[in-house]
Amino acid sequence: MDTAITYRTATVEDALTICELGQLLNAIHHAARPDIYTAATQDFSRDLPHWMSFFEKPTQVVFIANIGHQAAGFISASLSTSSGPLMQPLDFVRIGSVCVDEQFWGKGIGRTLVKLVQDWASERNAKDIRLSVWTFNARATRMYTELGFEPRALEMGMSV
Repeated sequence: MDTAITYRTATVEDALTICELGQLLNAIHHAARPDIYTAATQDFSRDLPHWMSFFEKPTQVVFIANIGHQAAGFISASLSTSSGPLMQPLDFVRIGSVCVDEQFWGKGIGRTLVKLVQDWASERNAKDIRLSVWTFNARATRMYTELGFEPRALEMGMSV
């Protein structure tokens, strides 16, 4: 019998677990872009300052998925407002990181985490959800497209 997948808002007590899960993101991104991303580490606390900031503001959230007592994935998001003379005033949510432990891929965890962010955004009257995904991350791109995200901009860069 499969153990149920549960979802909840992460708390500061989950920070080190999120750091540990986040090493999968570090590994994937470092493998494709070692010029930009650091390698994964066994010293999970290295990333604590980054993740702790998500628990300090009501405009940021992390949701965590568990299978039994094991963390299976997480998603982070932030509420923002576009402003300035060239922009329509608009509250929007930006998804920062989505991570699912490889052993749990294919169980719909990433999709459910995105749905939790959609609900969180709606509760805050946000009108848009945005995210960035690297072109090398075909698996994530496919999921986001299937969920209704669409390409809107192309970020370009070059080394100097």
